[in-house]
Amino acid sequence: MPASAHSQDEPMPDVAPQSQEQEQVEDEDDMIELDGLRISILPGAEETAASFQFDKEDHTLGNALRYVIMKNPEVEFCGYTMPHPSEAKMNLRIQTFDTTNVFSVLEKGLDDLMNLCDTVTETFIEAKNAFEEIQSQ
Repeated sequence: MPASAHSQDEPMPDVAPQSQEQEQVEDEDDMIELDGLRISILPGAEETAASFQFDKEDHTLGNALRYVIMKNPEVEFCGYTMPHPSEAKMNLRIQTFDTTNVFSVLEKGLDDLMNLCDTVTETFIEAKNAFEEIQSQ
């Protein structure tokens, strides 16, 4: 290696462990906890357009929630993205028409998705029980 490269090296000071813990606590204060689901509102949010970050979520929730929210006629746009494949974070962007609040749309979308999952579970259990009944005859 050329000698000039070594002359540019500078030692980096270590960061005190206390300051790392303080940064982590500050990040947690910006989070919203809804029944164990961690959601944060990303900067630039307005009443009719906002981006949300869901921690510990991926395409499973992202695509299903996007689909359910787009069924709402008051929604102009809804899309999701995974910022990086190695991070368990999902970003969801919702834009509504002028008369609708984006936060109520997100809440309705989550409620509708839970109801849809309940319906699928009930239908599956009924079909399974009917199949077992036929098999036992």
